[in-house]
Amino acid sequence: MHGTGSAARAGLTRTPGLLHGADYNADQWPEHVWAVDAELMRQAGVTTATVGVFAWARLQPAPDVWDFGWLDRLLDLLHTRGIAVGLATATASPPAWLVRAHPGLLPVTADGVRLEFGSRQHYCPSSAVYRAAAVRLTRALAERYRDHPALAFWHIHNEYGDHVAECFCTESAADFRRWLAERHGDVETLNHAWGTAFWSQAYGRFEEIEPPRTAPGPGNPTQLLDWRRFCSDALLACHRAEKAVLDEICPRIPATTNFMSMSKALDYWEWARHEDFVSDDAYPDPADPRAHVTAAMNYDLMRSLGGGRPWLLMEQAPSAVSWRAVNLPKPPELRRLWSLQALARGADGVMSFQWRASAAGAEKFHSALLPHRGTASRGWRETVRFGAELRRLAELAGSRLRGQVAVVLDWDNWWALELDEHPSARMRWPELLRPWYAALYERGVTIDFVRPGAPLDGYRAVLAPNLYLLTEETAHWLTRYVHEGGQLVCGPFSGISDRDDHIHPGGHPGPLRPLLGVVVDEHWPIPDGASTTVRLGPDDLRATLWSEWLETEGARTLAHYASGDLAGRPAVTRNVHGAGTAWYVGCHLGAGIATVLDLALAPAALTPPLPHPLPPGVEATRRHGADGTGYLFLLNHGPDTVRLTLDATGTDLLTGAAVPGRLTLGPLDAAVVRTEPTEERT
Repeated sequence: MHGTGSAARAGLTRTPGLLHGADYNADQWPEHVWAVDAELMRQAGVTTATVGVFAWARLQPAPDVWDFGWLDRLLDLLHTRGIAVGLATATASPPAWLVRAHPGLLPVTADGVRLEFGSRQHYCPSSAVYRAAAVRLTRALAERYRDHPALAFWHIHNEYGDHVAECFCTESAADFRRWLAERHGDVETLNHAWGTAFWSQAYGRFEEIEPPRTAPGPGNPTQLLDWRRFCSDALLACHRAEKAVLDEICPRIPATTNFMSMSKALDYWEWARHEDFVSDDAYPDPADPRAHVTAAMNYDLMRSLGGGRPWLLMEQAPSAVSWRAVNLPKPPELRRLWSLQALARGADGVMSFQWRASAAGAEKFHSALLPHRGTASRGWRETVRFGAELRRLAELAGSRLRGQVAVVLDWDNWWALELDEHPSARMRWPELLRPWYAALYERGVTIDFVRPGAPLDGYRAVLAPNLYLLTEETAHWLTRYVHEGGQLVCGPFSGISDRDDHIHPGGHPGPLRPLLGVVVDEHWPIPDGASTTVRLGPDDLRATLWSEWLETEGARTLAHYASGDLAGRPAVTRNVHGAGTAWYVGCHLGAGIATVLDLALAPAALTPPLPHPLPPGVEATRRHGADGTGYLFLLNHGPDTVRLTLDATGTDLLTGAAVPGRLTLGPLDAAVVRTEPTEERT
């Protein structure tokens, strides 16, 4: 079970149906505007408003001065209009009076520059002053509003780690040393873990250790890895301090903090253990023709972090954002389609940043549900239209979907993979993952992300695009899965180092050698702009970025290099182990990985969402209610009209029209087809 309060046993919130709304920064507007906004929210079908996200200075204008009157009136007003509130703890931006009284809470960069007040997230995560002030504000809010009828959930902080994910000040250094002492126990153990015999880096006392500030040359890689772990934990300690207050004072109200999709800075597996439900901020770029694929991947992660439970899209842009070099707006159809995509991937709510477009500040050109032009704008008409559609989809709330294939994601591995001084700086986790994910996405195969050691019961296959950092425990976990009949596909540069980033003895892929039946003699990075041909049966695939001098130790070679220095050597292998099979892909194939996965996953007998292959650009998922009712999402991201044959009859909840087993979707169109339990495919 996720979360620490009793609210973790409840649904997303006590608000019925699907959540729809936005951040409402009412403190930016005079009070006479609030009543207008509340009425417009009601007209737009808004069910929920996130309130007070950056209101610390308004709530506490001086150390011992509190101003809750305006927030009282705002919550009362929203409640009278039937609008629930996600009340923020407002701790993401300390006010000027706190910063000037305690300038040491401002963060410091690796180069020793102290960042100034005037933006947001201007605090050191280890600052005792900041943490105490944040907890004090959280307690004041919780005690005042715990019984307010508008309160649906707590929104803790905002986007932890967005602008400041680390601080190198002296207080952070002391906190880092405490963290290291807890992790390693004594300095001798730390010296071994960090390999400090190299370059005379040995420490005699913990007090000699500093954060990995800018140094003359390459830093100690294990120190950098421990620093990444510490920084995630330091921010999590801030979050947990606020969460503990909320659990103590109002345990029946769920609490969340908004994640930032697949963010490198924070170990979201660990963070998700402390959420009552998972929420995400997602901003796909309308200029990217493949943005919807990455968005689907991020949404699958959010669902997976919550153990398959419904999650909340806390923020998206109704149209253009304000922070890219060029900020393209969303056509109306795209705004609707991308909102429905979150629901297709398990969300129980679609919210936006923000309700009313700001008149001042850094985000005044960011789109909103109510644009600068007001109710005469195209954006407003789309807000009202989508609010009505969400009401028609209300019965989706609580339904779930589960992946057939598991993809291993480990933040320790991500951090270690992208350390410096590796054979190639081009081996980056997101770039390695995306083509593997895209191959399954385009075949309508829903995946779940799993952390090492998670239960694998029910998964027909497991994919590990990269496992550079691999513990013995993770190797045993995968070996057991394959031995019992599972199908595993493992990507290149895997099984290299242990939890301390020490190279496994005996050759790569380390403890996976017996399972994969291969050994890597030497890594063979591919220069930028170059490629190598890989021959797999009748297909010639193209390897870029990476290849390996691979030798088999019982595995069968299924593909070999057909050009370059490695011509004739194995590139893709298959090894039978117990009742299952383990594949190893020793190169980066980009989109060509789809050909390998088609072969590797054939024995898994995956169940497609439709009886025929999906047309290009079509996304298909299926949620299930507790009674077995199915909800088939069909989203056409492409520029052409498509005609689809379904596996059941049903009703399109968006239009109310009967679906007789065939469906036509125009460009950027969608359908949500309810099918009865007796018609569901097994």
